[in-house]
Amino acid sequence: MNKRIETIKKILEDKKAENVEVIDLTGKDYIVDFVVIATTLNPKHGFALLNHLRTDLKPLGEEFLRVDEDDEWTICDLGDMFINLMSEKAREKYSLEEFLEEIKSSKE
Repeated sequence: MNKRIETIKKILEDKKAENVEVIDLTGKDYIVDFVVIATTLNPKHGFALLNHLRTDLKPLGEEFLRVDEDDEWTICDLGDMFINLMSEKAREKYSLEEFLEEIKSSKE
């Protein structure tokens, strides 16, 4: 796992995000190389996690190209990586890991 991913994962875990998962899609036919998924405890927690990521990653040169946020699911686009901060309900409903694992295991 590369240092960027480790840093992002550590920030999320240190700030009490649950079930942090990293899916490596490098070389696959998908719009980003990495997808990070983390479960938030509540909407306020999701907002706080986003702020911690921005505060901690911007000095490291990370650029948040786009952020779509709501109470259930926040997506941060870092260009070659998406960070998904999802409520437990949204995570179960959308089964993002399943979808991404299918892409990951598909033939080139």
